[in-house]
Amino acid sequence: MRKYPSLLSLALVCCCCSIQAEVFTSIGQMTDLIYTEKELVQSLKEYIKAEESKLDAVKSWANKLDVLTRASTLDPEGYLAHPVNAYKLMKRLNTEWSELESLVLQDPSDGFISNMTVHRQYFPDQEDEKGAAKALMRLQDTYKLDSESFARGKLPGMHHNAILTVDDCYDMGKTAYNEADYYHAVLWMQQALRQMDAEEEHVVSKADVLDYLSYSVYQMGDLPRAIELTRRLVAIDSSHQRAGGNLRYFEKLLSKQLNELNQEGQEPATEEPIQLGTYKRPKDYLPEREIYEALCRGEGVKMTTERRSRLYCRYHDGNRNPRLLLQPMKEEDEWDSPHIVRYLNALSDQEIEKIKELAKPRLARATVRDPITGILTTANYRVSKSAWLEGEEDPVIERVNQRIEDITGLTTQTAELLQVTIANYGVGGQYEPHFDFSRKEEPDAFKTLGTGNRVATFLNYMSDVEAGGATVFPDFGAAIYPKKGTAVFWYNLFRSGEGDYRTRHAACPVLVGSKWVSNKWIHERGQEFRRPCGLTEVD
Repeated sequence: MRKYPSLLSLALVCCCCSIQAEVFTSIGQMTDLIYTEKELVQSLKEYIKAEESKLDAVKSWANKLDVLTRASTLDPEGYLAHPVNAYKLMKRLNTEWSELESLVLQDPSDGFISNMTVHRQYFPDQEDEKGAAKALMRLQDTYKLDSESFARGKLPGMHHNAILTVDDCYDMGKTAYNEADYYHAVLWMQQALRQMDAEEEHVVSKADVLDYLSYSVYQMGDLPRAIELTRRLVAIDSSHQRAGGNLRYFEKLLSKQLNELNQEGQEPATEEPIQLGTYKRPKDYLPEREIYEALCRGEGVKMTTERRSRLYCRYHDGNRNPRLLLQPMKEEDEWDSPHIVRYLNALSDQEIEKIKELAKPRLARATVRDPITGILTTANYRVSKSAWLEGEEDPVIERVNQRIEDITGLTTQTAELLQVTIANYGVGGQYEPHFDFSRKEEPDAFKTLGTGNRVATFLNYMSDVEAGGATVFPDFGAAIYPKKGTAVFWYNLFRSGEGDYRTRHAACPVLVGSKWVSNKWIHERGQEFRRPCGLTEVD
C-alpha cells in the first residue's frame, strides 16, 4: 500500500530549504551537520516527550470524565438530586472543561520549531542533494562499482554500514534522468527494481520505476529491452498515460529497423539483467577520462623496474639553508621525469589542525581561473571547497610559507595573492585533469596578479585517505597517494619559461574518507636569481 508523508515530515522537508548550497562539496562542513542533526533529534525527542505528557494528561481527564458521565447518565435526575453533584457539574462545565481546552490548545512543538528555525539556514538544499547523488555516480564510474555494491554499502575501506533503500535508488535514478543522463538512470532504476522484486519496503510504485527505466533503456538504444519493460508496465497499469503510446512507438520503431536490415520477426530481449557494463558510458568532454580513471583505480601506472632504480631518497638541507642544517628534510623521489619529489614531515599534526581551524569557517566552493577573463569561477570538474589564508593571519601560516621557501629555494612573496589554499574534498570530491600553469592560449589567466605564470606547485597532504583521492598524471602514468604530513613538489615550467605539458594532473575522487590539502602555487616573479632562465626546454 502506498504510504504518504506526515505533516511533520513535510514540515521537515520544507525546513531543509537553504540559502547555503554546495554543502556536499566539503566533508568539513558536513561533519558539522552530523552534530546539528544530533541536536535536532534530541529536540525532537523532547517534543515527543512533551506531546506524550500532554496526551497522558488528556487521557487522564477523559478516563475520569468517562466514569463520571456513565454514572450520571444512568439516572440524571437522581444524580442531580445530590447538591454536591449539581455544584460539581456547574464547576466542571464552567472551569474544568475550559482548563482542558487550554491544555489541548497548548503546542509543545514551539521549542522544536524554534530550534529548527535556528539551524535551517545551514541545511543542504536541493542542489546539494543533486550534487551528492551525482558524486556517487562519479565514484561509481571512476572505481567501477556497480549499483548493488553502493546499495548494500560494500565499499573498500568502509567501517560504517550504510544501505540505499528502494526509494533512495529511485531518487538516484531520477536525478540522473532529469539531467538527461540515461546511462546512470538505467543503472539506478534497475537497482530499485531489483530490490523491489526482492520484496523490500518501498513508497514509490513499481509502475513509476518501470516508466523511467523503460524510457531510459530506449534512450540507450536497446529497443527490445525497452519493449519488454514497457509491456511489464502495461501489465501492472493498463491505464498508464504514456505506457500504451510508448509501447506502440517502440514496436513500430523496432519493426522499421528490422525491415531495413531485412530481418523477420522481433528480436527478443536479452534475459540478462542490466548491470555495470551492459551499456557503454557515453563519451564526454574529457579526452583522457579512461586513462585518468584507470590511474585512480591503480591501473596503468607506468612505474617500471628501470624507472624505480632511478629514484632515490636523501636528506635535503635547502642548499645549506640555516633553518634546515640541523634538521634537514627527508626527500624522496616520486618520479624521475618530470622530477616530482615528496617531503616527509613537511607539516606537524599541530600545524595541520591550526590550518584547518583557520580555514573551516571560510570554506567556499573552490574556483578556477577563467582562461579568457582571468576571473575566478566555479566549475563542475572541480568539486571541493577551499579557503585562502594569508601569512599575516597566524604565525603557523607564516612558518609554513617560510618552510616552503627554505625547501624549494624559491621566494613565496610573489605566490598567489592570498598565499595558501586549503581544499577539503567532500562527497566524491575531485579536480579533473588540468594544468596549474597558464598556456599560450590563455595569456590573461594571471594578469591581475602581476606575478607571471605559476612556475611550481607545492602540495601539502593534511590527511590520510582510506580509499581514493590520489594525485595522478595521465600523460606519463603516475599516481601519488595522500599521506598525512607529507608534501609533493614539481615544476610546472621549464627553465625557458615554457609550460611543461606533462604536468597535467588530477585529484581523483575520494571514495572513502576526507581529503585535506594545502596548495602553494609559486609564481615566476622574484625567481630570476633563484631559478635562472635557460635557453632550452629542459628540466
